[in-house]
Amino acid sequence: MFSRALRLTCGILAFLAVGAAAFLLNSSNQHIAQQAASLRAFDQHARDASDALVEARVSQQAYVAVGQGIPFWTGRASAALQSATTALTALHESAGASARTALDEATATVVEFAAIDKRVRDYLKSGQPLMAGDVIFTEGSDAAATAVRQIETARLAEHQADETQVTGIRKQQMLTAAVAAGLVGVIVLLLIPVPRSTVSETPAVSSSSIAPMAPATVEVAVPAPPRATGSMFKAATDVVTDFGRVRDLDELVRVLGRAADAMDASGLMVWAGSVDGSDLRPVLAHGYSAEMIARIPPVPRSADNAAAAAYRSGTLQIVVSRPGGSSGAVVAPILSADGCIGALSAEIRSGGETSDSVQALAIIFAAHLAGVIGTSPAADVTEPKTAANS
Repeated sequence: MFSRALRLTCGILAFLAVGAAAFLLNSSNQHIAQQAASLRAFDQHARDASDALVEARVSQQAYVAVGQGIPFWTGRASAALQSATTALTALHESAGASARTALDEATATVVEFAAIDKRVRDYLKSGQPLMAGDVIFTEGSDAAATAVRQIETARLAEHQADETQVTGIRKQQMLTAAVAAGLVGVIVLLLIPVPRSTVSETPAVSSSSIAPMAPATVEVAVPAPPRATGSMFKAATDVVTDFGRVRDLDELVRVLGRAADAMDASGLMVWAGSVDGSDLRPVLAHGYSAEMIARIPPVPRSADNAAAAAYRSGTLQIVVSRPGGSSGAVVAPILSADGCIGALSAEIRSGGETSDSVQALAIIFAAHLAGVIGTSPAADVTEPKTAANS
């Protein structure tokens, strides 16, 4: 039984973890909503600028149309150019760095269109409608169309930048939720008083957890005295946090070493299922030599051993140690939304495989590995990554 003070402390930690995660998730959702509103306003200004440029081009072409009043259409062209300039100014104020280059080009093109419009009006005042029409339908039309394309380019760049930022926020939300859930899960599992169950008959396996199963009478080893709950709890929470921070395979192997220490395991091995799910292959290991890992062949899904059984059934497998013989082990399935994608095998010292805490830690560590194994490209796991015992 845990003391009341320890239970209270763990409860406060769980409450703080959930509260902090909820606050961060809510803040990031509000930020995403603000970005969406800003993007809608950006789209509206882009449409206003494009529509104004189209209006200016149509009005300019009406200068040389038969029977049209030139003063009326010059007024409309001037108003349209003013609207386009105002909309471009608003776009500049809210645009990100990726869209500003295209907006600068669009602003320069609008200035060029205004200069062309002035030349057209000078031709009309001097009684040269043919020259005015030639400039309108060549230079004027091209300038207006170019400005519209540049505004659309800026709008697409702004959308792409927004999508990249939102994707980053969503990943941070997933990391926050995973860390909080892992911490709360560790606290809950460590505080639940569960009586130690009798170990059912389980075939023994070799230290690599891939030897074929053979019928045998199980000899239950006497478990070693458990380590202090407080130190195991601290080590487990640190490992769960570090799983969410890994950036490459070298860091992941180091975290596996810390996970092995938390479970009092002499070796850990991460097995990944093949693309078609027909076999398992070792992709990460701690406590085994690279030469030994290289000699391990793929394990068929139908193989008669604990790793394959965990992969098939998606349930924890326990291999009981034998006095004077092989060490015990636990094998936890690595589960994702698509089903079981691998397994985590741990060779446990001193009969600790029967400990509820060790089994719970194996399940928790396997759950965090699901995100890593499920998203790693195939090139990353062509050769197993290992780390020797320190």
